[in-house]
Amino acid sequence: MRGLLLIALILLSLPARASEIVGALSQNRVSLTANFSGSEILIFGAIRRTAEEVTIQEADEAAGSEDFDVIVVIEGPRQAVEVWRKERRAGIWMNVDSVGMASVPSFYAVASTQPLNQILSPEADEAFRISARQAIRAEQVGDGSPETLLFAEALMRIREQSEQYLSLDRFVHIDRDILFRTNVRLPSNLTEGAYTTRMYLVQDGQVVSQFRTAIFVRKDGIERWLHELAYDQPFLYGLLALVIALIAGWGASALFRIIRQQ
Repeated sequence: MRGLLLIALILLSLPARASEIVGALSQNRVSLTANFSGSEILIFGAIRRTAEEVTIQEADEAAGSEDFDVIVVIEGPRQAVEVWRKERRAGIWMNVDSVGMASVPSFYAVASTQPLNQILSPEADEAFRISARQAIRAEQVGDGSPETLLFAEALMRIREQSEQYLSLDRFVHIDRDILFRTNVRLPSNLTEGAYTTRMYLVQDGQVVSQFRTAIFVRKDGIERWLHELAYDQPFLYGLLALVIALIAGWGASALFRIIRQQ
């Protein structure tokens, strides 16, 4: 709450301009360790209004209507993806067809004050690529034919079920018509890299202001050391893995001998 009030004071001290949004994160760095089970990020900020808009907003409040909406998007590092379709042939399930996508977000969460289709026009969604379906660009999916677009829909369903793609309607809360906040939980199976965080101020279906920041996710501790060893010194990494396997095998064999003797 102290961070929200600080942002509000900064906005009020700025010279008069069109309405704008500014935000911050409870933490901008997440460490992946052996016991990492996910992390909850608080995203908060404030909406700066001009004096004219404050007057209009007061009239809208008297009529029972709301002025602005806020959308928060967290997008994970993009990666190439191959989507396969399975069929049962001769009693065996096997991969029979695939479509490659050049750049797909590894994680995608959209939190908003209201359902996205109620506050954002299709044109604004296409222009700013806010929804997950817009983030997976249609032109990346093969030749863009209806059959190949089914692969993109299948990928969406799979990642929604695994909570890699989240649609969080009414998860953004606006206080005093100035301060906003939302909590987004990052899953345990995060990809290392920068997670772009975008905040949009929406009015009448159009984006009037946006703010960008990032969350940096990286391996830490022994996980980081093993990761760097595997990529920088693959021979030593393989040798280390072989030694550990031999020691583990010998230890298990010795333990079983002791148990049998008892």
